[in-house]
Amino acid sequence: MRVVLAGGGTAGHIEPALALADALRQLDPNIGITCLGTERGLETRLVPARGYELELVPAVPLPRSLTPQLLTVPGRLAGAINTAAGIMERVQADVMVGFGGYVATPAYLGARRRGVPIVVHEANPRPGLANRLGARLTEHVFTGHPNTPLPRGQYVGIPLRREIVNLDRLSMGDKARSWFGLEADLPTLLVTGGSQGARSLNHAALAAAPVLRRAGVQVLHVIGPKNTLEEEPPPGDPQYVVLQYVDRMDLAYAAADFALCRSGAMTCAELTAVGLPAAYIPLPHGNGEQRLNAEPIVQAGGGLMVDDADLSAEWIIQNVLPILSDPERVVTMSDAAVRMGRKDADVTLARRVLQIAAEGRNR
Repeated sequence: MRVVLAGGGTAGHIEPALALADALRQLDPNIGITCLGTERGLETRLVPARGYELELVPAVPLPRSLTPQLLTVPGRLAGAINTAAGIMERVQADVMVGFGGYVATPAYLGARRRGVPIVVHEANPRPGLANRLGARLTEHVFTGHPNTPLPRGQYVGIPLRREIVNLDRLSMGDKARSWFGLEADLPTLLVTGGSQGARSLNHAALAAAPVLRRAGVQVLHVIGPKNTLEEEPPPGDPQYVVLQYVDRMDLAYAAADFALCRSGAMTCAELTAVGLPAAYIPLPHGNGEQRLNAEPIVQAGGGLMVDDADLSAEWIIQNVLPILSDPERVVTMSDAAVRMGRKDADVTLARRVLQIAAEGRNR
């Protein structure tokens, strides 16, 4: 059996696809898996690093307004569809699963041309253009949010890596803090803006560092691979560890008692799966989906939320520091967060994909 996965651009599209790939291979070690991506996305690094075959399709961004670039879209899209369809023909795909991003549109249309069964997974509460198109081409639509407005959408959650799903934060905490050079017995704040970092989070956390240190709080701060700090925190205790990127986010979650982060769909899914409470700062751009991601967690008591414009060192000191100074409150929020998590989305979706592929073969 051969499965083609299409999801690219950001980690929010790629990681669920790779988690599904892992689950498919666990269920059927002989399954063939091909990932589709574009040369401009993180998939060029993430997919080969996980041991999966990557085929590139030309990226065709769709302009949001009437511009001269709009006139070039039909020709470029046709070329991308031809490429995607050719790949599916060459690998003899039994099913194509799309997760959104630039590569998904030509993948859906290429699969439709080849008669390959289509599966759509939309992680966000507000679906993107590609997945809105894909959902019109298939009855097999799955969502990572219970209220995603897609026809025939079935809520399964977001496929997550097994090292995240299986993480026991309590038993791994000391080892994880040692891994990052942190003390074993101090409250720990994780600051991360996601796969690309977030400048506003970086500035606010660094400005709060002196007060956090005086209160006995240590910080693990992931600034993002494209970001630099104008001023490094001075050495001292408690530790303030700055890293550009962390491949072992499971260890970062295990090391932390609380997180300061964006509220992308993957971040919210991972934090609730491991039971890590957080202060969520939705991305101030886009269609507001990051606020929708975090709202149910906050309403359940598993986190806080603040607008990006209102985030400051003072806000961290007044709102996050009291939580880190109260172990009982951390535990209560952790329990609330984990009740919102879904740990079985990868296996649930993998079983459905195999069933859909088998049904397509038997037609």
